[in-house]
Amino acid sequence: MGAYKYLEEVWRHKQSDAMRFLLRVRAWEYRQRNRIVRCNKPTRIDKAHRLGYKAKQGYVVVRSAVRRGGRKRQNHRGMVWGKPKHQGINQLKFERNLQSVAEEKVGRRFPNLRVLNSYWINQDATMKYYEIILVDPSHTKIRNDPQINWIVNPVHKHRECRGLTSAGRKSRGLRKKGHRANTIKGGSYRAAWMRRNCMKLKRYR
Repeated sequence: MGAYKYLEEVWRHKQSDAMRFLLRVRAWEYRQRNRIVRCNKPTRIDKAHRLGYKAKQGYVVVRSAVRRGGRKRQNHRGMVWGKPKHQGINQLKFERNLQSVAEEKVGRRFPNLRVLNSYWINQDATMKYYEIILVDPSHTKIRNDPQINWIVNPVHKHRECRGLTSAGRKSRGLRKKGHRANTIKGGSYRAAWMRRNCMKLKRYR
């Protein structure tokens, strides 16, 4: 069993004494720092490599903190000038998950880099902490690497804002395979529904 397999096993047992102590100390440290901080190396080196990280020039790892909880509606003094249906303020949930929010925050902070992937590293009562893997599309090492130079293509600009990363695809319900993916065949739930329920006729027939 390789070293990364042992690391994976350690991270799998988050309730063990060693991990609880480590996570508690790290959470304290993260609280003292800024919300978005560039890291020298990944905290979870095995997870980062599984998600596409390489320890070479052109790759950047950034830690991002996101506040936990639902999304309270931004209405002045909680007043909605509309129908009773829309008067909810407090018990509303944001459509996307916090991980994709963290990716978006980092993507806006580093507009010249591309978001590749991200993973959970810590959480406490008020915050969740994620590490985001970024790639520099203008770096020669990246442009010459056939495994990663697909991200240089301009269609991958701000892919985190358009739900194209793994966390974004999860909130869109696209991280499924096999018979469970029947309702999302063709790209999305809406695309599948349209294809099955709309008649398409050729113009000249």
